[in-house]
Amino acid sequence: MKDVLTNANFPRTADQRVYHLGLRAGEVANRIITVGSPSRAHRIASILDVKPKPFELSSERGFLTITGRYKGVPISILSIGMGFPNMDFFVREVRECIAGDLAIVRIGSCGGLVDVPVGSVTVPKACIAVARNVDFDFGLDENSDPQATSNVPYTISKPVNADEQLHSAVLASVQLNKISSDVVVLDDAVNASADSFYSSQGRQTSFADHNSDLIDKVIASTPNVKTLEMETHHLYHLAAIWARPPRTSIASSGAAPISAGPVNPSTSPQLSSLSGNSSVRLADPSSVIRAAAVQIIFASRLTQDFITPEAVGIAEEWTGKAVLDALVGFHIDSKSLHPEEGSVWQI
Repeated sequence: MKDVLTNANFPRTADQRVYHLGLRAGEVANRIITVGSPSRAHRIASILDVKPKPFELSSERGFLTITGRYKGVPISILSIGMGFPNMDFFVREVRECIAGDLAIVRIGSCGGLVDVPVGSVTVPKACIAVARNVDFDFGLDENSDPQATSNVPYTISKPVNADEQLHSAVLASVQLNKISSDVVVLDDAVNASADSFYSSQGRQTSFADHNSDLIDKVIASTPNVKTLEMETHHLYHLAAIWARPPRTSIASSGAAPISAGPVNPSTSPQLSSLSGNSSVRLADPSSVIRAAAVQIIFASRLTQDFITPEAVGIAEEWTGKAVLDALVGFHIDSKSLHPEEGSVWQI
């Protein structure tokens, strides 16, 4: 079954659902935790308030949204998968579903580039991006003269910072909630986000990736680079550029509907009804997006150690609670919150 979508520039269904997340206004809150896997989302959501019953939506594109309250405060948990493209879908489409400010914290896994145990946690103050340069001639012999080409196989960006206030709140809550004084928390770290799990993170496979010295170059590029993963830089980048004009509203369009799909979401419990409220201004250009992150070191790139499944569950539980506590305690002015009336978190 196909849905009728309007506006090929930013597709929505007739009832105003965005294309990939399947959400519409009133189904996602201003305070958001984003994770990579549904199991992590459900683990964190297990400590949400019982009332109202958390709303859950699974989109055809594999995105999961759980929205409820924690200690009485509306909050959403979204599982988005991996990589820059999925982070882009998430931030841009969520932004168009919410009135007011956004406070987004990513809880994810990463690889450690410094000598700390697996299971350690980092709260990155900034991120750089590592990207494969597809214009490089990867057919060259890896031992050939590096001067034989003017291109480099990988590019490394300048840093982009987390939101200072949200970062501080998250870091304080992580320090307060950590389950043991033995848990290492890296509080001055810069994270590197790569555009792939293998080549752009310096892993050696059967492909000629010209990346045997990539990790050394990443570490040398920026002081305090201590972790490596695939999403956080794009979150920080989009949050940072939102504060810069110009922007134009895409809330409505006179474009003729196009037929495409599917967008049909699977939801529980009842769907929200706020999408018909024309008085709500979504994606207000005067609003703010604040971003921070908590990353659990799953793998040591120095020792090749990998975290156990049992340790993953423990780390996800306590870091999830820490971020929930930080978000509900983080001040957002009442005038900068999405209306409660008609929302899935309405009591």
